[in-house]
Amino acid sequence: SPWVSSLRMDHVQTPIIPTIAALVQNNPGSISLGQGVVFYGPPPEALAAIEEISTKSAFHRYGPVSGLSEFTGMFADKLYSENGIQIDEGNEVVVTAGSNMAFQNALFAITDPGDEVILISPYYFNHEMAIRMVNAVPIEVAALPNFHPDIQRIEASITNRTRAIVTISPNNPTGAVYTKEELTAINELCARKGIWHIHDEAYEYFVYNSSSHFSPGSPSGASAHTISLFSFSKSFGMASWRIGVMVVPSSIRSAIRKVQDTIIICAPVVSQLAAIGALKAGQTYWQDKVDMIETARNHCLESLMPLGNLISIAPSEGAFYLFIQLKSKQAPLEIIKKLAVLYGVAAVPGTAFGVYDKCAMRVSYGALQPETVQEGIGRLTKGLKDIISEELGI
Repeated sequence: SPWVSSLRMDHVQTPIIPTIAALVQNNPGSISLGQGVVFYGPPPEALAAIEEISTKSAFHRYGPVSGLSEFTGMFADKLYSENGIQIDEGNEVVVTAGSNMAFQNALFAITDPGDEVILISPYYFNHEMAIRMVNAVPIEVAALPNFHPDIQRIEASITNRTRAIVTISPNNPTGAVYTKEELTAINELCARKGIWHIHDEAYEYFVYNSSSHFSPGSPSGASAHTISLFSFSKSFGMASWRIGVMVVPSSIRSAIRKVQDTIIICAPVVSQLAAIGALKAGQTYWQDKVDMIETARNHCLESLMPLGNLISIAPSEGAFYLFIQLKSKQAPLEIIKKLAVLYGVAAVPGTAFGVYDKCAMRVSYGALQPETVQEGIGRLTKGLKDIISEELGI
């Protein structure tokens, strides 16, 4: 048939989250440990702020391409006080419809077909998908056993076609929190090699124990080659509102605006108004909820400990994910299906994150209500023990 999809899209993996959602829906009563969302919604200040849209007709027209000035100004203040990133003539805040869109904007602005973008594996699947969609080439560099970046291996993977290195910290899917030294080394490597550093900070507030968040776009000179991505979906529980922010160097400001104007014109104004309210609520809104998610994390780690050498799991230092490697030769998606059908719990197979040499899965505990944490992780623990023990005959 002449009516076929593009060859480009044939090389893009099928989104895994809708697949897992369908699995949960087809097994009523299942608890999802799949999608990376939080258990709470936006602050009252966010909902109150959108009432302003009914008072000004201008809010029903297209907004500025880069975002409402009140919002970008407030976010610039947040960047300076919380992240150490100075907004000046060398960079710009651009409001997007979620940080996935911010990442796509960046790729359109900095890559040409055949260019290479380095991802640390396990990678975030939407990043890998986006790279393929612009006809660029994802270069996977395996993380260290503790899921932190292997900087020597990253440098060895750079070629004359490399355009960017992508980092996520706190990390999706592993929960690793990269150190200031690691991120600074990668950022300096990018400066030395003349390539971009795209850093995703969607989980910046979700850090536990002695870990701390660091923004690699903050040191002097870093803003010239660093593209920083932020999100309101996680900390403020605003996933469906689709509000992300990117900090872009002035050298690609024009390219970013062309992409934004073509794809969406502007981020939804009503969502930007809600985000202004969320910024006013600030840390006092999300802090106790992040503390509750940390409690869920601790419970998950403690509950999985009795599985012993049936699984391997590095401590999750941030975000709300556990990346579990199983002592199994089964296809991870088959184990996921067994967990849903027989034990009423679902996770995401490691193959979605580029892990094919091991049987692995990502467990997301952020969406669990405090009262369902014990039930959800209990089902997972029992299911994994039964399934792997049966396979190994023990």
